[in-house]
Amino acid sequence: MPLQDWLSVRIWPAERKLTPEAIYWGTKLACLEMIKSGTTCFNDMYFHMDHAAKAVEESGIRGVLSEGFIDLFDPARAEEQFRQARTVVRAIEGMRCDRVVPALGPHAIYTVSADSLREMRRWSDESGYLIHVHVSETKAEVENARKDHGKTPVEYLDAVGVLGPRVVAAHSVWLSEPEVRTLGSRGVSVAHCPVSNMKLAVGRAMPLAALRAAGVPVSLGTDGPASNNSLDMFQTMKAAALLHKFAADDARAAPAGDVFAMATAGGARALHLDAGSVEVGKLADLVLLDLRRPEMTPTHDLVSNVVYAATSGCVDTVVCDGRVVMEGRRVPGEAEVLEKAAEFAAKLAEG
Repeated sequence: MPLQDWLSVRIWPAERKLTPEAIYWGTKLACLEMIKSGTTCFNDMYFHMDHAAKAVEESGIRGVLSEGFIDLFDPARAEEQFRQARTVVRAIEGMRCDRVVPALGPHAIYTVSADSLREMRRWSDESGYLIHVHVSETKAEVENARKDHGKTPVEYLDAVGVLGPRVVAAHSVWLSEPEVRTLGSRGVSVAHCPVSNMKLAVGRAMPLAALRAAGVPVSLGTDGPASNNSLDMFQTMKAAALLHKFAADDARAAPAGDVFAMATAGGARALHLDAGSVEVGKLADLVLLDLRRPEMTPTHDLVSNVVYAATSGCVDTVVCDGRVVMEGRRVPGEAEVLEKAAEFAAKLAEG
């Protein structure tokens, strides 16, 4: 479906029926899928994130979680949204779990007022929390921003003082070269979601070479399962590499090593984690692959195999913060998660 129809006809009506308990079990399912496909940390924006945080803590992996903030330019609604965001932040902080941390989630410039965006930046400066915001996902978003503000989304966010090294800009599909330079000078990280962008046909991200040249840290994201159908980062790595080669008509674009770095060190840098590589002193987040799999044979170039050939089935063991969360592809409690998630999905479908 076209993006706006998909949102208005399918997604938003379904979200209105979601309960905190459904979000808890949905997050348990998401964490299970991420563990099975070798992800140790993720960044997410949604609702009832205090319940999501409980699921992440129980799963054993890391989560940077922001309560979605949408004030629709209504001061009264903004006040209510800030109350909710503060409640969720306090709940996550109260868990005292180093693996699960709060972030701030102003949805986008077309759903959040300038005053609220400025307050989010002030809150981030005061607390050190990251800011997760959707930026220039569609061409229409950019055109509407020019019409409403006389600026592109990046220019507008810069004008209101939001951009900085604690900002993760999701999507960033429709960027001009000056905007890329602005993101680089401000230290903003881009979360590139190639599968979601292609599925929703919103376009592709700015060429990676231009982002790298401007010093923009780039990480990889899956987006949500509704706009991807998978949380598998192996699929995302391959899709990113192929998309940029195809778009540039250049087989040298997006080499495997660059894409692998985006999925590992790039994500760690975006989330300000001392991780993303295997070194003394780094966080002990490790994924062990079975190199005896047919996909991984022969191994002329291991990184190339990981990006182009590996599947989630190659993941044998996952370690997060020094603790084994999957061994021999077995995750404790997996059967219950599948059963409960299916139960809540069926209720949602019934209405």
